[in-house]
Amino acid sequence: MDTCSPRSPDPVPPAHAPLLQGLEEVCAAGPRDMAGALAFVLSRAGRGPGRGVALTVTRAWLAEYGRPHGPGLAGFGRREGVLLVITRTEADCLWAMEQALRSGGLDAVLGGIDSVDLTRTRRLEFAARDGKASGILLRTRTGDLSAARRRWRVSTLSSASDAHDPRAPGRLSLRAELTRSRTERPGVWMLEQDDETHRLRLADRLAGDGPGAVGRPHAA
Repeated sequence: MDTCSPRSPDPVPPAHAPLLQGLEEVCAAGPRDMAGALAFVLSRAGRGPGRGVALTVTRAWLAEYGRPHGPGLAGFGRREGVLLVITRTEADCLWAMEQALRSGGLDAVLGGIDSVDLTRTRRLEFAARDGKASGILLRTRTGDLSAARRRWRVSTLSSASDAHDPRAPGRLSLRAELTRSRTERPGVWMLEQDDETHRLRLADRLAGDGPGAVGRPHAA
């Protein structure tokens, strides 16, 4: 398994750091990984008083991936829920996302949008900075030109068994790959949910092994 470099100068690994003010892209490796991509974003979203999180999606997106589940949102510290904005087209979804970012009333605005060009991503970047917010595009396609400050690829992993009940499901586990960043080195992290902090942490099964070199398989 690839992991981040131990020589990385970043004091906080990007996979653990809060979302930036500006635009990020999080690409789900496949349709079944979209829930994991959403969890990855929510675990890093701000939780300032009076500012929440919005998710803008089309009806087709909801039909493909489903509606976010309330108890699951609470597991990431979102007991107040997430403002869900449903539109008919991706063009309407982009407009709603841009307006929500520019409003200044939200910590983060997520958009389930695949078809977006460089010009529109620049508009989203400027809107996020104007509103002092984080904008996140949730996608399944990669390779397009984008103004995003970070680009991620997220896939779900098999969970380890529960420590107290081997029949119970284990913690949510993810593989998060930073494929592009303006200021940080690319890397890969294996993460799992921490029920106490409502964040994602480095998976326990890696804690005693240490990371390998960037771009090279990790030797256990």
